[in-house]
Amino acid sequence: MVETLSIAVIGAPGVGKTSIIRQFIYNDFSEVYTPTRTRYVYRPSVILNGNMYDLKILDVPPISSFPSSSSQEWLDLRCRGVRNANAYILVYDICSVESFEYVKMIRQQIMEHREGSSSEVPILVVGSKRDLQRQRFTPRRAVSVLVKKTWKCGYVECSAKFNWHVVLLFKELLGIAVGRGMKQNHTPGIRLQGALQRNRCTVM
Repeated sequence: MVETLSIAVIGAPGVGKTSIIRQFIYNDFSEVYTPTRTRYVYRPSVILNGNMYDLKILDVPPISSFPSSSSQEWLDLRCRGVRNANAYILVYDICSVESFEYVKMIRQQIMEHREGSSSEVPILVVGSKRDLQRQRFTPRRAVSVLVKKTWKCGYVECSAKFNWHVVLLFKELLGIAVGRGMKQNHTPGIRLQGALQRNRCTVM
């Protein structure tokens, strides 16, 4: 039986979350910025240590806050499925302190308002636009220590433009999800073999 993992990808406007998703699934990057205005769902499948998982990746438009109740979630079309997602990718731009503050706020609200147990939900914080690292607002180590030691979340930096660490961040998230109680118990060594698409198989 194929297990489904729902992943909500959340970030401030312009941080590059859609570019990260499209690079992962389609090996595609566009220089043209198109704002995410509506919730969009991608459904790739991956093979992890010989087991197949269907991913339901929610590309969430910028939201003012994480929905605090089921009624609030369903009243706002942008938020549907967010509160009961199995895992979260919170994306910020390493050149924008405001986008990091947004991630900080959303992460805290997930801990307070998510449906079910929040303490064990896998959260991966992603610093995007690593190719612009000379313009970053703070050293990588400072953010990494805060996220890993204080927030107890995973942390990865990537560049969708150059396809750098894009696959790694999804490996990292799946590794956290498997380690925190997905049905099958795997060893910590994670090998993501491929993203299977409708008409092709991309080897990673």
